[in-house]
Amino acid sequence: MNRPFERLIVGYKPGTAEASSDSAASDDVKSKGKSVHRRMSSGAVVVDLGSKTANADNTIQAFKNDPDVAYVEPDLLMQPFADPNDTEYSRQWDLFEATAGMNVPGAWSSTTGSGVTVAVIDTGYVAHSDLSAKIVAGYDFVSDASRARDGGGRDNNPADEGDWMKAGDCGTDANGNPVPAQDQGSSWHGTHVAGTIAASTNNSKGIAGIAYDAKIQPLRVLAQCGGATSDIADAITWASGGTVSGVPANATPAKVINMSLGGQSSCSTTYQNAINGAINRGTTVVVAAGNSNMNVANFTPANCSGVITVAATGREGNKAFYSNYGTRIDIAAPGGETRRGTDTPGTITTPENGIWSTLNTGATTPGSETYKPYQGTSMAAPHIAGLAALLVAKKPSLTPAQVKDLIKTTARPLPGTCSGGCGAGLADATKAVNAVDTTPPPSGGLENTTDVAIPDMGTGTSSIASTVTGNASSTTKVGVDIVHTYRGDLVIDLIAPDGTAYRLKNSSSSDSADNVVATYTVNASSEVAAGTWKLRVQDVYSGDTGYINAWNLTLR
Repeated sequence: MNRPFERLIVGYKPGTAEASSDSAASDDVKSKGKSVHRRMSSGAVVVDLGSKTANADNTIQAFKNDPDVAYVEPDLLMQPFADPNDTEYSRQWDLFEATAGMNVPGAWSSTTGSGVTVAVIDTGYVAHSDLSAKIVAGYDFVSDASRARDGGGRDNNPADEGDWMKAGDCGTDANGNPVPAQDQGSSWHGTHVAGTIAASTNNSKGIAGIAYDAKIQPLRVLAQCGGATSDIADAITWASGGTVSGVPANATPAKVINMSLGGQSSCSTTYQNAINGAINRGTTVVVAAGNSNMNVANFTPANCSGVITVAATGREGNKAFYSNYGTRIDIAAPGGETRRGTDTPGTITTPENGIWSTLNTGATTPGSETYKPYQGTSMAAPHIAGLAALLVAKKPSLTPAQVKDLIKTTARPLPGTCSGGCGAGLADATKAVNAVDTTPPPSGGLENTTDVAIPDMGTGTSSIASTVTGNASSTTKVGVDIVHTYRGDLVIDLIAPDGTAYRLKNSSSSDSADNVVATYTVNASSEVAAGTWKLRVQDVYSGDTGYINAWNLTLR
């Protein structure tokens, strides 16, 4: 990880004194030389380390050695997934262009998002007339007064106070370099995201929102230097109707959550617990994949189970040059490219190819409202959040899993190329909305994200249980994400419920590259889809080990 942090999140086992008693938790933390910052809605406590560090191994180990502790993990700061240096309907190619648009206008004849609230967990909201009629009461979850810029910690005003930073405002990285490396202006990121989802439409100004009759609930978690995992997790819980200590109940719980944020890390227990709670309460969670042109498996909360993870495409239909990729991607959506991949970072050379949305002119504090183009998976995710709102508005009984399945099974092939995996393809809003009426059976789209070791000269097996009716497809898709040095050692098979093995990859003594990140197509049309499917990975040569990081299966 090697990223600075200044707090830990400690979860105590149910039934222990520390799990329910603040004084017991405080005494335990003090015995380890630290202090309690606060208790989270999950019951876990946030522990102050006293200073920013990239290494708290001794303290972490002390908690791990405590039999009353269920888990301990750094309270990492997440960052907005948009380039803050990258800066109306004819410009919204992402909604309507035949090549790489998301085919949104055709959906509006049957649903416009009415009755659905979408929570935007982001930088908050800066007043904009194209959004003002759509805003419902949100909350400011930024608990650090020193970063909040509003004179205090948490409160009921989610106004975006600006996330501008001077070089070095956020300390230094693991190599001693200032963070940020240079001055940065305010991004007004949450307002840009909100506009894509639900900007007022047919009002003779600005842009059109995808679910333009939906409501936006702004939740502020990102401020100067980013946002804490503990704050974001509490925001997820509250947005979906859960209880957060010290925060009034949410009068308008969201059926959809958009998180255009993240950081490089595995999915923490803190995130997964909050996401599980939201999904169990019936809220669809949409997350941006990240802008590092790397495997999304290494970025959270995009790599958490149950979320809809969104990659970004450009105007030509290719994976955007910056977008993360991999088998954990569920779907692609327009994220835009305000510059070419070979152009100098921070420049704007192709603004017409960006995603236009609501913004503000203020370089630091709020100025006047405007519209500008951004690029990023942060811009792709709200396209899917808007589509999810259209689906839920049309059929309120849809579960998060059904929303995810509808979006994936109605996607069209990516018009361009994507190396590394862009999920089911490019989302098609009209097809997805029309499919609600036909009530299609589940397609598959199943996954297992539990790590399974592959021993040296041994076998690792991971299972997925399917309840899909009928037979599997002649184009069954198997996406694998395997971490392993010298991948030529590996033989990979898909095992059907009846025991039939389908070879996906043979071993090769000449393939010395690391890792297997690929999607394979199998003719499994003779197989009954229901049952337990297995991914079997055999290491047939000595000297290297690894593990199955994740795999997914689309049976139809």
